[in-house]
Amino acid sequence: MSLEYAIEYPCEMRRQFGESTLRALARTGSLISRMVNETIETSRSPSEESVQFTARFADDLEKTEQVASYCRAHCPANLEQEREARDVEDWPPIEAGVSESIGCLGRIRYPIEARFERFMADRLQLLYDTLDREEWPHLLHILIDSESPFDGEGTKELRRVTTAEGLRFYELRIPIPLAREAARLTTDHVFDLLAGFTASDGGASGYQRELPVMALPDYTKFLEALLISDLTEDERRRLSTQSASYTQFVRFTQAVRLAEKLGVRLLMD
Repeated sequence: MSLEYAIEYPCEMRRQFGESTLRALARTGSLISRMVNETIETSRSPSEESVQFTARFADDLEKTEQVASYCRAHCPANLEQEREARDVEDWPPIEAGVSESIGCLGRIRYPIEARFERFMADRLQLLYDTLDREEWPHLLHILIDSESPFDGEGTKELRRVTTAEGLRFYELRIPIPLAREAARLTTDHVFDLLAGFTASDGGASGYQRELPVMALPDYTKFLEALLISDLTEDERRRLSTQSASYTQFVRFTQAVRLAEKLGVRLLMD
C-alpha cells in the first residue's frame, strides 16, 4: 500500500502513454527495484519467483526505461535530475529504493512508521513553541484555526483499518497529541493536511487528491520547516538511515517544491 503522487507536467510521455499507464509502469518498476535491492542487501541469489515475475513484466520494464530515458534527457519535472542540478547540501540523502525510474512520480509507503510520527510531532511542537507567531509558516496558523478544514477525521478512519493481509496505514493506533498553543492538535490533523484537497477535476486524471498550484508555496515552507530546517548533518543522516518514512516524505517535499517552481499541480492518490 502506498500514497502515490505525480508532478502534473505536460510532456510527450504523458501525451503518448497517459497518466494511468505511467502509474502502472512506475508501480512495476518500483516493485522490481525493491526486489533487486533486497537481493543485494541480503547477498542472496534471486528466488525463482522473483525471476519469473521479472520475466513476465519484461515488456513493461522496457517501456519504463523508454519513459525514464526521455525523463532524464528532456523533463524539467524529473526529481532526480532536479536534485543533482541544485545545491542540496542542506537536504538529507535519498536512500536506495526511494527514487523512482519515472522521475515525476513518487510514493509514500504504508505503514507510516511510529518513529517518524513521533519525530514529526516533536518538530511541530518545537515550531509552535519557539517561533514568534509572525514567523510561523502559514499552514501552522491554519492548523490551529477552529475553522480549519483539516479536522483529523480522515486519518482517524485510516488508523482503524487493517487489511485482510494484516497491513495497516499507521503503526500507531492512536495519534500523538500536541500541547500549549497547539493543544487542539494531534498528528491526525497534520496527516489530514498532508493529504491535500479533493482533486479539482473530479479525479479525471486518475488521482483523487491534489495540492493546487496556489497552495504549493505554503506547503513548501511548511514541509521544509517541519522536516529539514535547522537539523545538523548528522541528524539528517541518522533520520534517513533509520526511517524510510522520513526519507519518503523528504522526497515528497522535493516534489512539492519542484511543482511550485513549474507552476503545476501535485496529484495524489
